Amino acid sequence: MRSFEKAIITCAVTGSIHVPTMSPHLPITPDEIVEEAVAAADAGASIVHVHVRDPETGEPSPDLELFREVATRIRERSDVIVQPTTGGGSNMTLEERVQVVPELEPEMASCNMGSINFGLYPILEAYDEFEHEWERPFLENTREFVFRNTFADLERIIPLFAEHGTMPELECYDVGHLHNAKHFLDRGILDPPLHLQFVMGIHGGIGADPEHLTHMIRTAERLFGDRYSFSVVGAGRMQFPLTTQAISAGGHARVGMEDNLYLRKGELAERNADLVEKMVHQTREITGREIASPDEVREFLGLKGASSVAF
Repeated sequence: MRSFEKAIITCAVTGSIHVPTMSPHLPITPDEIVEEAVAAADAGASIVHVHVRDPETGEPSPDLELFREVATRIRERSDVIVQPTTGGGSNMTLEERVQVVPELEPEMASCNMGSINFGLYPILEAYDEFEHEWERPFLENTREFVFRNTFADLERIIPLFAEHGTMPELECYDVGHLHNAKHFLDRGILDPPLHLQFVMGIHGGIGADPEHLTHMIRTAERLFGDRYSFSVVGAGRMQFPLTTQAISAGGHARVGMEDNLYLRKGELAERNADLVEKMVHQTREITGREIASPDEVREFLGLKGASSVAF
């Protein structure tokens, strides 16, 4: 893999997986998302991964004006790298998901490297009642939900990134997604170096196990050699074990309420910044690595810079 002495910490602020019933601290409104993103950056995150939600109900939303408002307000207050999602949510079309790239021209955006079953319905077992009417059917409907990014879809999506100077962070939910990335690299549709995000613990993707992370790293090393870097998402209680393992192995980490709502067992995180601060502490104390600044990450990843975005 590509060597980088410092560790990159990404904070995924709200996502589209957790529903408001699960935590009163989940950011919903633009004000809340902006405040959480800026505080996460102040705590040590060099990248903030951004979804938006309906301000009234908390339902995941593709509303481009909400994305523009959130991204603009974060940029006004912080030099953090703003990374919108193109993964969106289970209630969105492909066109709705990817519109942030041509419209906002961000430095980075996520790009899921294939289709998977994406089951959120096990969450239903933990709750008898929900705060909003949309939450139960939203979760239940994922029994039949396939997140779609086919080869044809990716042939359309990936060139959009290059056209608008946006680096794709390649979200790999299973080993097959690494091979998909290699396929597009071999065809010249993706350009090296690649930045991979191993997303572990989603029901339908690879499990959140240390052995699986080792296998993902070994597979990426065999496929990409010195043409890649990687970061890790560990869902739920595996957030900190897997991210610490990743940083110990020379990789990077993503934390935040999109992936995990708990600071420790039985204790809800009140702020995304609390999760970032814990990751910063573990990085320094356990691995001995320091934390990369946004500008250091820009240089390492070859990003175009905040002055070249369209927000």
